[in-house]
Amino acid sequence: MERDISDAFERALLALDRAAAQRLFEQAAAGPNALRSAVRLVGIGLERIGAGWERGTVAFSQVYMAGRICEELVDRRLPPGDPQRTSQPRLGLAVLADHHVLGMRIVRATLRAAGYEATDYGHGIGARELAERALGDRIEVLLVSTLMLPSALQVRELSALLRGGGSRIKLVVGGAPFLFDERLWREVGADAMGHCATDAPRIVEQILGGAA
Repeated sequence: MERDISDAFERALLALDRAAAQRLFEQAAAGPNALRSAVRLVGIGLERIGAGWERGTVAFSQVYMAGRICEELVDRRLPPGDPQRTSQPRLGLAVLADHHVLGMRIVRATLRAAGYEATDYGHGIGARELAERALGDRIEVLLVSTLMLPSALQVRELSALLRGGGSRIKLVVGGAPFLFDERLWREVGADAMGHCATDAPRIVEQILGGAA
């Protein structure tokens, strides 16, 4: 049954069928563990669409619109001011020194589906600027995505700048370089690594519980 709903939700997103996507989203969110079920549905759908883009079978415009539709669905069910939204810890998102935003779009959508809000620092941002802005905003968990190894290696500078500023920001990384070398995230000074974009809510929950 879950697979059927996931398949139908993915088809609805690819077809830009908001009505069908909303119906399936509400169906997933109607049972027990409503938010968790909705997060899973959104995450699976966007991960599959992202994989299709990487294979060349899905257009980037479809990826973009699928992310927008998912964000609309979440905002409709949990508006920004809804008390069910999680406002702590202060979360930040960034694509460090890269301009490939797909992974971070999925991270943002799944976090919002889980009720989390985050400050989005965009893409192509350098380590020094990101550190300054995160420190200034008193960010507590900073999630950073990279696609290329040189960008991933800049996490070392970012980590040093954050620590040098006296911050206890938890630094979470993800992206291809960290999948190719699963020791890399520790070597560059990160606190945790996500294997896929939809790991983000779980990692944040672990950090909140002191497990990360």
